[in-house]
Amino acid sequence: MFNKLRIDIDWILFFSTLPIVFAGLITMNSFVGDNYFFEKQMIWLFLSVITFFVLSLIDFRFLRKTQVLIPMFVFFVIILLGLFITGSVFKGAQSWFNLGLFSVQPSDIVKLVLIFLLAKYFSKRHIEIANVRHIFVSGFYAFVFFVLVLLQPDFGSAIIIFFIWLGMVLVSGISKKHLLAVFLVGVLSFAGLWFYAFQDYQKQRIMTFIHPMADIQGAGYNAYQSTIAVGSGQLFGKGVGFGTQSRLQFLPEYETDFIFAAFAEEWGFVGVLLLFAFFAILIWRILANATKGATNFEVLYGLGLVILIISHFTVHIGMNIGLLPVTGITIPFMSYGGSHLLMEYAALGILMGMRKYARVAHRSDMGNEFLGME
Repeated sequence: MFNKLRIDIDWILFFSTLPIVFAGLITMNSFVGDNYFFEKQMIWLFLSVITFFVLSLIDFRFLRKTQVLIPMFVFFVIILLGLFITGSVFKGAQSWFNLGLFSVQPSDIVKLVLIFLLAKYFSKRHIEIANVRHIFVSGFYAFVFFVLVLLQPDFGSAIIIFFIWLGMVLVSGISKKHLLAVFLVGVLSFAGLWFYAFQDYQKQRIMTFIHPMADIQGAGYNAYQSTIAVGSGQLFGKGVGFGTQSRLQFLPEYETDFIFAAFAEEWGFVGVLLLFAFFAILIWRILANATKGATNFEVLYGLGLVILIISHFTVHIGMNIGLLPVTGITIPFMSYGGSHLLMEYAALGILMGMRKYARVAHRSDMGNEFLGME
């Protein structure tokens, strides 16, 4: 399992995450009084970085084995079911295991497990992926996780699980004639969820998205305050520690769900561009490592990781600027939260573990297989 303890780190990738993390830490730091979020996040950062380097030492070729991944799938299904019995309720969602000193949100790890499963499934079937049967078989894994997370209810994480599945189906080479079928399935699924699964507050969030100014003192308050924060940052921002929307508590959850809005208010448009640049570098380096994967499994794992990060990034930014409903989605490496930060660095550490046995050069015949081309 350990590859002679040889470290092969993409240092550009690793260091591109640190400015994003530090941007979050500075934004959540109160500078005076209680610094609970800042101090706890520093501890999680330390543990996450250690996890990154430890995992980079491991040979992850064992993840290609069905006899490893299927028990892993069953184990996390049981874990998610266990939440309904012993899970802690936070903000109306029974999504956490309270372990005393800290809490763990299994849905963060489940997203990574789903990437493993789909990478394994499609790595053996990319040639025949045009067969619509494989769309639905692969969808079974995602659907089980999706339903168990949605019932907590954690609408945001459920949406990310759906995006991971949809994105990996597309990059695996889905036939263009099936895109419409997938879209219709999505519409029917949404209709079913609206009438039979969504809670009243989740429906209200969607209606607030359609009419954001209809209830700014009620359901639309968070989104309204977030757009004010982003807009008030203007070109250079108000300065670190001088964001009135967040520091004066007009903007709720600014350490987690609305940390981008709080950052944009203090750093302005220039700061936002720098933040986006570091995310772009991170995505570039993940793709660069993925394209040199030893097999299709490693390539698809890297692509799945990109889909995960882009999904979180896009949904978080969208809800912070009023373009998407508020779903409680964190922005990778920046929002407060130990579970997601640990998972993100673990995912990159696994990619580094795969890097040790990667191909020196990308095979010329790989280009069309993973761009959805037939």
